Amino acid sequence: MTASGKVAVVTGAGTGIGKASALALLKEGYSVVLAGRRREALDETAAEGKATGSPTLIVPTDVGDPAAVRALFSRTVETFGRLDVLFNNAGLGAPPVPLEDLTYEQWKSVLDANLTGVFLCTQEAFRIMKSQQPRGGRIINNGSISAHAPRPNSAPYTSTKHAVTGLTKCTSLDGRKYDIACGQIDVGNAETPLTQRMKKGVPQANGTVAVEPVMDVQHVASAVVYMASLPLDANVQFLTVMATKMPFVGRG
Repeated sequence: MTASGKVAVVTGAGTGIGKASALALLKEGYSVVLAGRRREALDETAAEGKATGSPTLIVPTDVGDPAAVRALFSRTVETFGRLDVLFNNAGLGAPPVPLEDLTYEQWKSVLDANLTGVFLCTQEAFRIMKSQQPRGGRIINNGSISAHAPRPNSAPYTSTKHAVTGLTKCTSLDGRKYDIACGQIDVGNAETPLTQRMKKGVPQANGTVAVEPVMDVQHVASAVVYMASLPLDANVQFLTVMATKMPFVGRG
């Protein structure tokens, strides 16, 4: 165990927000379980985290697969003995094609990763957190600005992120009796490999294409650490971190 004595599971820890948040938690002394579909990316995160001196555990995981999720949390407890924080971050989007041209397979793959995966991980976390001593823990869901407003041609992604908001509320309510807190971080235009297209221009609601500003992903990681660090009698229910000038509030 580390100086903090706390253990976190981060899904989608190989790149982007998940990687930055995992590294930030390691710097704070957490033992961090790195989950994601690509072993090579998880290895890179673990290698960067070595300098912190905090332990990591790499568990390649498809969060949409119930057996893989059970194995992830089983290995977490076997290795570290408990679970204090779950960051449900893993997710993906479908190609930005017209709604009527989406295939069932494209729709289902996004639901499996972005919604079913969050539910499966939350369910396993509940089972651990309610039974361990000291009891309880914290679950943080990555909602996205898309939990509030869609982009053009984003039906699968936006639908799942709206649904995550409902799941966050249910988790927060149903977790109370077990001292499990749950909150959601909604991120807008953090600079990651997935947002490089923002710098070249992306479709807007009015039919135009516009370049959108981005922000350093470290601001998101810092917010996740803040949410994770609260005592269990306090909770950030919803937190939005976004590039100040991105087209979210207002019209157009």
